[in-house]
Amino acid sequence: MDTTLSVDSTLTDIAWFLVVGIAVAGFLIGAFWLGKRIRAQEPAPPTAESQPHLPEGGAVYEVREERDHVEIPEGGLRPHEMQGYGNFGSTTSAHPDEVRAEREAGHKQSDGPFPHAQPGAPPDAGRGAHS
Repeated sequence: MDTTLSVDSTLTDIAWFLVVGIAVAGFLIGAFWLGKRIRAQEPAPPTAESQPHLPEGGAVYEVREERDHVEIPEGGLRPHEMQGYGNFGSTTSAHPDEVRAEREAGHKQSDGPFPHAQPGAPPDAGRGAHS
């Protein structure tokens, strides 16, 4: 039985793993070095002074308004038949509290820890598995 052949085969396998390991390590080191060079050429991060600031009057808050109802024909409208780019040229309601109360009349206030429906949402919205 010749043990030199099995030892040579084992050493050859170890040598291949060593060569592949060194190649992978060299590739990773080269990739990090290249990334460092590219990052050094990029501009510096912006300073705090160049960041956006609040307007003089403070933060801008959302505006909630009720719009007057606009009738839509039974058959609907095509895009070219709509006025005002889709908002039908509606106007702000003169009685927003009444319009809001009428819209929310179909929604009951629910008690309990489960999600509550938002105003304007369908009656069964937000219930999930708790209905």
